[in-house]
Amino acid sequence: MRFATVAFPKDAEDLRLQVRRFLEAEKADGRFVPHRSSWNTFDPDFSRRAAKAGYVGLTLPEAYGGHARSSLARFVATEEMLAAGAPCGAHWIADRQSAPQILRHGTQVARDHIIPRICAGECYFGIGMSEPDSGSDLAAVRSKAVRGAGGWVLNGQKIWTTNAHRVHYLLALVRTGDAGADRHGGLTQFIIDMAAPGISVRPIHDLSGNHEFNEVFFTDHFVADDFVVGEVGNGWSMVTQELAFERSGPDRFMSDYRLLTELVDRIGPAPDARQAVETGRLVAHMGALMAMSGSVAALLDRDIVPNVEAALVKDVGTAFERDIPEVARRLVAVEASLDAQDDRFAEALADVALRAPSFTLRGGTREILRGVIARGLGLR
Repeated sequence: MRFATVAFPKDAEDLRLQVRRFLEAEKADGRFVPHRSSWNTFDPDFSRRAAKAGYVGLTLPEAYGGHARSSLARFVATEEMLAAGAPCGAHWIADRQSAPQILRHGTQVARDHIIPRICAGECYFGIGMSEPDSGSDLAAVRSKAVRGAGGWVLNGQKIWTTNAHRVHYLLALVRTGDAGADRHGGLTQFIIDMAAPGISVRPIHDLSGNHEFNEVFFTDHFVADDFVVGEVGNGWSMVTQELAFERSGPDRFMSDYRLLTELVDRIGPAPDARQAVETGRLVAHMGALMAMSGSVAALLDRDIVPNVEAALVKDVGTAFERDIPEVARRLVAVEASLDAQDDRFAEALADVALRAPSFTLRGGTREILRGVIARGLGLR
């Protein structure tokens, strides 16, 4: 496991203060209200303002409108956005994983057409991996693309696709050939234009009534060759690299950060012994996860694909996320309610309790992640 201690450079810490001042000004002007699940909160206006301020596309080349900064710089900006409860959901996936994937493996046409708009906070992506009856087994993908004139014709279905009803593109994993003995062959990644013909989106409402997830159906949808990512048939390698970006970031252990801060505030400066132990454990756990995630960002800066480390951060991080509402419920006797607008702790607890079952599912179930970790350690 490559979890070396990372010393953040001065320019990254300077960036932290700049982002913090930007967010404080945004809140003071009433442009957003801190939200307990910020990276799922879709606000295109905020994304454009954040991009104009220089906080989107941090790691992308200046030639595309980015800022050519380190992954550690982006890590710092991400921490601050999540801690402040900023509504990052519109640009989140595009900035976190789609743009780096297209930059590394996309065609020049795709790079020129898409990456500058991502850097401007004006182009949003969804993840086209999961399919019905497949769980986290990406090798079981059944959506299929066949060769056509100048491109590919796609038919199939994706599910649990976050913000598919709002985004401009999906980065989708599709079967284009034989699976082979290891089931990892014959897969290809495509950039899917959600405004093109042959696509329909059906909403999936979650327990709290929110519409974030969707089913996406492809019917003779055409994808031009310019929107193929990487080599045809090499999609498994592409998707595992993309998952390293998705699984290792602070969003995998800060989804309910607002509940943790509300819990500490609710307990106050004089906790009893049990409260001190439980909240102290949570804060220490979060500190360890920040250190692990920061070390993965340093690996990305060295062009190392940290599949195993990212899987461990995600597994441990989302388990931590599920602990927070359970600890909060035990330590504070309160009736959790989404309607408790005069009690931020009770409202946050209700919202997180409804979302928590998904934490260890999205981005790969714990069973899948532990398989990745075991293989990386040579245990299977």
